[in-house]
Amino acid sequence: MTATLAPEAAVVPLRRNRRFQTLWAGSASAMLGTCLADTAYPLLLLAMTGSPTVAGAFGAVQFGASVLFGLHGGTVADRHDRRRILILADTVRLLTALSVALALAADRLTVPHALLAAAVIGATMAYGGPSRMLALRAVVPPEQLRQALSQDELRVNGAALAGPPLAGFLLGLGTAVPFLATVLTSGLALGASVAVRFDSRPGAQAPMGGREKGGREKGGREKGAAFAGLRYLFAHRVLRGTVLVAAALNLTGSAMLLAVMVLLRDHGTSQAGIGLALTGEAVGGLLGALLVSRLHRLLGPGALLLAVAWSGAAAFAVPAVAAGPVVVFAALALTSLGVPALRVMLDVLVFQRVPEEVRGRAMAGTMTLLMAGLPLGTMTAGLLLDRLPAATVLVLLAAALAAALLPLTLGRSLRGTGWNA
Repeated sequence: MTATLAPEAAVVPLRRNRRFQTLWAGSASAMLGTCLADTAYPLLLLAMTGSPTVAGAFGAVQFGASVLFGLHGGTVADRHDRRRILILADTVRLLTALSVALALAADRLTVPHALLAAAVIGATMAYGGPSRMLALRAVVPPEQLRQALSQDELRVNGAALAGPPLAGFLLGLGTAVPFLATVLTSGLALGASVAVRFDSRPGAQAPMGGREKGGREKGGREKGAAFAGLRYLFAHRVLRGTVLVAAALNLTGSAMLLAVMVLLRDHGTSQAGIGLALTGEAVGGLLGALLVSRLHRLLGPGALLLAVAWSGAAAFAVPAVAAGPVVVFAALALTSLGVPALRVMLDVLVFQRVPEEVRGRAMAGTMTLLMAGLPLGTMTAGLLLDRLPAATVLVLLAAALAAALLPLTLGRSLRGTGWNA
């Protein structure tokens, strides 16, 4: 009887779990630094060159590096010590931020240096991201996983809300100030990674001799190892539907952002007004993070997936009918409200149903698919906006998402899925 009760007695409230809270604080610091950089670097490059193309190249290079190295980052996380990977990624990020700050202080920063920093930041996200996600989940018991993931959503959306205005404020204090801030945030993230010990060993490799479900190979070197996580995800009905719908939401959502920016500009909204309207996305995400547990109790995975996706499709069309910054803010908030519950759901399902030895690759594959949708959506929206009014583009995006959701909605297999199915 004592042995049975001991593990339960050892569970402490999440707020008193020092390892989780320390790692979470380090992750929040890293995320804030990334959001600072995403705003400060393009503004700096624009001031240096006067070219919007060069300014936009920072984000393109960063996303490109993340996508290029994403799957390999998951493979590394499944084969090597995750704590060491995390420390190495945070160290490289810190040195990169420091090099930019020192170059600015010496008035020696060049465009190639800044774009190299973008590539390094993207690569550290690809390699450190899966290990950081697994580290956060390794220090909480299974019964607190959903609560821990909900708190992690506050980190993501809080940084997205605070990062851009903070970068603008710091730039007003001095050109080098936001980059010194990224040095500080990188140092805090590295300190947390060094301070916390956790079970960082990757899972045992599959036994030899044949092929297992989800594409895992037995025997010698694994064929297509980087794609093993994706194969497993796509072999599972609920995981496959969740990943594909989340990727579609990311793609159409990034296209929507550009379309509403053009729409507001055409209606005479000021730059400040457009910026405030776009914060609806982060505000909706913050509010949605508080609703994760309630939504998970009310809806099964399939029903939650469809509800979030259909609310997004409906919200896309709203600004086309009644344009204005308040309407755009509300539409973006509504679109983002269910996204934290969807991301936590995907995480929970991965931990429930994906074997530990391919979990890093499954997470990396998911991150890669979701990130790839961002530049693709923006590029698609740009091509459409060159030829069509912004309101028409928003209606087309809503219609395209609805058409993709209709077969999933009419079928019963996904709608009736439970958490333990």
